[in-house]
Amino acid sequence: MTFVSVQYVAFFLTVLFIYWRLSHRHQIWLLLVASYGFYAAWDWRFCFLMALTTVVDFFVGIGLERTSDQRARKRLFGLSVGLNLTVLGFFKYFDFFSHSAVQLFNHFGWHLDEPTLNILLPIGISFYTFHGISYTFDVFRRQLEPTHSFPTFAAFVAFFPQLVSGPIGRAHIQLPQLANPRVRPSRETVASAVSLILLGFFKKIVIADALAPYVTQTFETAGHEGAVQLILGTYAFALQIYGDFCGYTDIARGSARLLGVELPLNFRQPYLSTSITEFWRNWHISLSNWLRDYLYVPLGGNRGAAWKTGRNLMLTMLIGGLWHGAAWTFVVWGGLHGLMLTVERFLIHPKVIPDRRFRWRDIPAMFITFHLVCAAWIFFRATSFTQAFQYVGGIVTLRTGPIDGPTLAAVALAAALSFALDLAQRNGRRENPVQGLSPPAQGAVVGVLLLGIVIFSGEAGSPFIYFRF
Repeated sequence: MTFVSVQYVAFFLTVLFIYWRLSHRHQIWLLLVASYGFYAAWDWRFCFLMALTTVVDFFVGIGLERTSDQRARKRLFGLSVGLNLTVLGFFKYFDFFSHSAVQLFNHFGWHLDEPTLNILLPIGISFYTFHGISYTFDVFRRQLEPTHSFPTFAAFVAFFPQLVSGPIGRAHIQLPQLANPRVRPSRETVASAVSLILLGFFKKIVIADALAPYVTQTFETAGHEGAVQLILGTYAFALQIYGDFCGYTDIARGSARLLGVELPLNFRQPYLSTSITEFWRNWHISLSNWLRDYLYVPLGGNRGAAWKTGRNLMLTMLIGGLWHGAAWTFVVWGGLHGLMLTVERFLIHPKVIPDRRFRWRDIPAMFITFHLVCAAWIFFRATSFTQAFQYVGGIVTLRTGPIDGPTLAAVALAAALSFALDLAQRNGRRENPVQGLSPPAQGAVVGVLLLGIVIFSGEAGSPFIYFRF
């Protein structure tokens, strides 16, 4: 287990030990203090930034409730959204846009000096600012009653299990859970939470971290690798980011469940999807829903002419791509998905059936969808367009080259494990496939998971990929 993981486990167990010995009121204060302490472990200075947006959003919510004047409400709403987007834009995108602007002017012969502010990116800023925006948005639309308890609202924004990598919280789901007294988890709930945390560490350490070195090596030498090796590297990254992000989500959801809070589901076996439309209903679900409710629908959604629907899809996915990172490669990644979603919507009309069991006849559609997703992942992972085009060029031209045996073995093992877990979840209709087994079988599976974590935890682990978003 990585040092960061050990730190988190020790921190969480300490909080949990105290938590259920306190009254409801004091539990909220503990969550708030623990969340800010957790955030301060990365950089204590940015706690003030998160506190600023939290205070403004809280009082804007109260102001929206107390006034019926639509102009005043719009000004309050604009203050909250404007502050959150300004904070997000400055810290995450200032260097990106200033660098892009300087390059553009230089292209036309106007040589400018690039401002160098060396702005640090506050960890989790993309997540907690979205918490505040969604809260203000729902209160403004009178879909949510604002909370009058500042500690409760602040704990919702900074809730440490989901603070740095989601799932993106929704106020109408989590605020009532925090505002009302929580019931101590039953034995069954504790078992499901612990097994979910264990499964998350397994996905992170055994699948994602084990693949990370092969992914890095393949992308760094993309201009020299053969087509087969490049394809293996693409598969490796697809499995790495899934194991990494889904693993974090499992850990976050299991941790929150032990605290009496249920976080939204964020993944639903996305690589078993039969279309890109279905993929986005199963991948990073909390972001997909956020973009739908607060961007796609306000833009007009699927109302109006077909070209407007296509425009709204493209804008939503382009902005969704930029949300992931301050680089044009992320914008291209979002644009590729927007294009595929638009083509599917108007030419293919895919049918999305929630919680459909695996069927052998779906394999061709799953195969095509997975490879379309993998093709877009190349731009997501590449550090520059040069690297991305070298990578794509090597595959398209069928460049010859050796196949790295360890990479092939690692990808095959990770794919088998990922597919087995997803298939067990899909056909068992359970978020945690361990729960549906008999006690002896559960013990055997838990033992295998622990053994895998111990065996693969010898090397220094990689940071969670979404920490930098």
